[in-house]
This record gives sequence, structure tokens and C-alpha cells, in this order.
Amino acid sequence: MPRLRRRELLQRSASALLALVAMTAGSAARAWPGTKSGVELKQLQVQRADDGLLLNYDVRFDLPKEVEDALLKGVSLVFVAEAETFRSRWYWTDKPKGVATRRWRLTYQPLTRQWRLSFDGLSRHYTRLVDALNVMRRGTNWRIADSLASGDDQDYYVDFRFKLDTDELPRPMQLSLGGQTEWDLAIERRVSVPASR
Repeated sequence: MPRLRRRELLQRSASALLALVAMTAGSAARAWPGTKSGVELKQLQVQRADDGLLLNYDVRFDLPKEVEDALLKGVSLVFVAEAETFRSRWYWTDKPKGVATRRWRLTYQPLTRQWRLSFDGLSRHYTRLVDALNVMRRGTNWRIADSLASGDDQDYYVDFRFKLDTDELPRPMQLSLGGQTEWDLAIERRVSVPASR
């Protein structure tokens, strides 16, 4: 095999690097949250009210077998819904107007064979897993921000995120989750705030 000149070697190395970057970017685009994770957003709506911005959402997902098995073995799962409101600005970065967060902790209690769902320090028990999941899947009239000034028709939008928070899992489980897509339950969408009437 003839020795490559330095210039040819650099060109081939650059070509190989560009091909690798293109392949990685393509796979990242296909793995956008909400498409591969099994989470689907059926409804996302923001409305203005006298007491602030209200958000309605409907998220559809089923727990993968691995996640449900972990629940049955006593691992608590934390689900998070977050809505961040921004005002668009053409001359600078968009201005944050507020963040609202909801957190649920789901656990299974083997002695009573019930599912416990905790939210804001309150807990409720369910006999079926699907009933506990349905409470998290829908949100109606969730106040996510203070009311906007009357006549304020600036461009506002809301970034909505719903996910299974794997940072709340026990540390040994976090280390072993690398590359397991079953635990990637997340979706993110943006919705515009309607203009005031």
C-alpha cells in the first residue's frame, strides 16, 4: 500500500469525520422527544383568564415492561410536568415570564396491592395502575402564569414538557440506564398564547 501524502490523509480524515457527524445528527433528529419515546400529546391549549394563563393538556403514554417491573419491585417513579412562559423579543433573547411545575411520585405497596400517587404533599391510593396514570395524563385549567396586562398583545408562548424524571431514581439504577430507551418517557412542545380580546 503506497504511503499517503499528508494532504490526502487530512482530506480523508476530514471526510470521515463529516460523515460521522452527519450520521450522528440524523439519528439525533429521529430520536426527538415524543416520537420514539412512546409519549403522545393529544391536547395542548393555553387560554387567558382573569386570574392568569391557564393550560390544558392531555398526554398519552403506557409504561414499558421494564419500568412497570421496577415499580413492582418497590422503586418510586417521579413524573414532572413543566410549563415555562416566554415573551418573544426580536432584539434580544426571549424574556421568561414564569415557570409552573407539577411533580407526582408513584409507588406500589405490595402489602395492600395498591398504587399510591403523591402530589403536593397529598397522597391517594388506587387499586389499578391505569387509574393512577390517568390522573397524571390530563391537566385542566392549570394556572401557569400571572395574568398579562390588559391590551398587552406581545407575542407570548409556552414551552410545555412532560417526562419521567430519571434523576430521582436510586443512584445505582441511574448508572445502569445508559442507552435504555424504555426509560425515555418525555415529550416537549411549544404553543402560542392567544391574543387578548
